[in-house]
Amino acid sequence: MPYWVWIIIGVVVVVLLVLLVTALLRRNRTTALKARFGPEYDRTVSDAGQREGETILRSREQHRDRLNIRPLDPDHREQFLGRWREIQHTFVDQPSRAVRDASALLTEVMSRRGYPVDNFDERAELISVDHPLLVQDYRVAQGIRERNSRNQATTEELREALLRYRSLFAELLDSDSSGDDAQPDSRQPRHTRQQNGVDER
Repeated sequence: MPYWVWIIIGVVVVVLLVLLVTALLRRNRTTALKARFGPEYDRTVSDAGQREGETILRSREQHRDRLNIRPLDPDHREQFLGRWREIQHTFVDQPSRAVRDASALLTEVMSRRGYPVDNFDERAELISVDHPLLVQDYRVAQGIRERNSRNQATTEELREALLRYRSLFAELLDSDSSGDDAQPDSRQPRHTRQQNGVDER
C-alpha cells in the first residue's frame, strides 16, 4: 500500500478521535448542566437553542462562582422570619401590600446573603444556579406582583404569589444553616409548604 494512503488513514483516524472526544466532552457538559439546572436547563435551551442555551448557563455558573454568597447569621434569620410572619398576617386584610412587602423582603434577604439585587433578571439567573427548582416560582410571583401594580391581579393570584415567594424565602433562610428548627417547614417538600402557606399564623 502506498505511503500516502497510510498518511490519509492516519489523518482520518485522528480526526475521528478528535470528533469522538469532542462529542463525549459535550455530552458530559450537557449532563452536568442538566443535573445542576433541572427544568431551568430545558427552559433556557428551549428559548435559545442548545449550544447558546448551554453557553448562557455556563456563564451564569461563572458569575455565581465569583460572588461571595454567605449564610445568614442567626439574628438576621430570626428578624427576617418575624417580618415574614407579619406579612402573612397582613395578607388577610391587605393582600396587595403583603405581596409587595414579600417581594421587598425577599430582595433584602438576597442582598444580605450576597446576591446582586439591582436587576430582577440578574437575581433570577443567579437564583437559578443555586435554587433551580424554585426560580420559576420566583418569576411567576414577580409577574403577579407586576400585574397587581396595574390592578390586574385577583386575590387568589396574590395568594399564589405569596406562596411562591414563601418557597424561595424558606429555602434562602435554610441554605447553609445548621439544620435547626428556625425556619417554618423549610425541610418539608415544596407542595407541603405551599399547602400551609399564608394560612399559617
